[in-house]
Amino acid sequence: MELLVTNLAHGFGVALTLENLMFALLGAFIGTAIGVLPGIGPVATISLLLPITFGMSATTAIIMLAGIYYGAQYGGSTTAILLNLPGEVSSVVTTLEGYKMARNGRAGAALTISAVGSFFAGTFATILVAASGPVLTQVALSFGPADYFSLMMLGLIISAVLAQGSVIKSIGMVVLGVALGLVGTDVQTGQQRFTFGVPEMSDGIGFVPVAMGMFGIAEIILNLERPESRSVLTTKVGSLFLTRAETKRAIAPVLRGTLIGSALGILPGGGASLSAFGSYMLERKVSRFKHEFGSGAIEGVAGPEAANNAAAQTSFIPLLTLGIPSNAVMALMVGALIIQGIQPGPRMVEAQPDLFWGLICSMWIGNLMLLVINLPMIGMWVKLLEVPYRHMYPSILIFCAIGVYSLNNNVFDVYLTVAFGLFGYLCSKLRMEPAPMLIGFVLGPMMEEHLRRAMLLSRGDPAVFIERPISATLLAIGAIALGAMLLPNLRHKKEEALSG
Repeated sequence: MELLVTNLAHGFGVALTLENLMFALLGAFIGTAIGVLPGIGPVATISLLLPITFGMSATTAIIMLAGIYYGAQYGGSTTAILLNLPGEVSSVVTTLEGYKMARNGRAGAALTISAVGSFFAGTFATILVAASGPVLTQVALSFGPADYFSLMMLGLIISAVLAQGSVIKSIGMVVLGVALGLVGTDVQTGQQRFTFGVPEMSDGIGFVPVAMGMFGIAEIILNLERPESRSVLTTKVGSLFLTRAETKRAIAPVLRGTLIGSALGILPGGGASLSAFGSYMLERKVSRFKHEFGSGAIEGVAGPEAANNAAAQTSFIPLLTLGIPSNAVMALMVGALIIQGIQPGPRMVEAQPDLFWGLICSMWIGNLMLLVINLPMIGMWVKLLEVPYRHMYPSILIFCAIGVYSLNNNVFDVYLTVAFGLFGYLCSKLRMEPAPMLIGFVLGPMMEEHLRRAMLLSRGDPAVFIERPISATLLAIGAIALGAMLLPNLRHKKEEALSG
């Protein structure tokens, strides 16, 4: 306990420097803004901002990017409640009850419980990250190469299983991501792989062109397809204060949502959206006011908003302790660290204490900033929706091109970004989620490294992956998860073939 307090004191010393405070505020502000604006999520925004982190310290860059991520969870609830327009995917659930509360004249109360519930959940989840991080790090240090390979394999399987749409398509995207991550020169043999004779690809495909293209450029194209139909709230926001009865009803859902989000956020592919949906379904079952669901039940706002913010915070646990990204945003964080020359994993606590503890403490500060940013500035965020998207996207595209080119001063990277943008657009049309591909792209080279180490240590005997208890357990969990998702689909297709 004493060591934890000492580490947190060190973290606050890092987080409270003027530079880190400024960028934490900037990240929280940008996160809220992109959460408010429909169609511009944290994944696209962080991928677009990756080039500017090249000139920052690693700690400052991650603090800013983290602020964008959990800030988006706050911002998405504002338009979900006021306009029935979820700015962020995880805020879709909030529209079900939040907008009804607004129509009933309780928009202010819905916004308040959303902000306060999110702040509580974020604070609790940050404490969980601080407490569990060093413990899990010590456990991870006992892992061998075979265990790490199996852990990463489990992460890829779960990210594919929990992705939206077809499991087969998700597995295909994972495999493609791993293959793209292996492009370039083999470190051990010096042979070029999958470069197709293109000299610019001899060093591999850059993370920024892939991320910016698949999420940034593709999202812009998709947004241009959608008609802009944003209606402004005609009713007044009303009082921001909760009644005694509303406060009493909201406490238990906030606590339950915090626990659900904290648990599901750690899982690969779990994320804020799954947590919010799970919390809403639980509240519908356990609430004493079931008859109000669908017409403005405060439990349907308090629980999901607490859940999605808790999940956003605890998703950093596998990243900081194991180096495993649990979702697309965490994969971008891994990319940002690699750009800075830092390999995320269990040794980060010892090798990068400023980054590890500074990031954790900045989450507390960022959550407090978001509480101040959101409630008093509601009017400004609603006004932001009046800016036509057609006036925004040209500057975004120019910023993309300049950012990608500035990394290596190579126009090939710009072409590559455009190519991945078109591919990302095609994937969206074919209902192939790009997040598993990005996670595969990040984990692919690390998996290959641990696979080779394991095979060298076992002198080429693949049984090492089954003989080691940790490795065997992880592979078994992955196989069960994959089988549980694939078997119902295969049975359904067989029945269709027999009936046809």
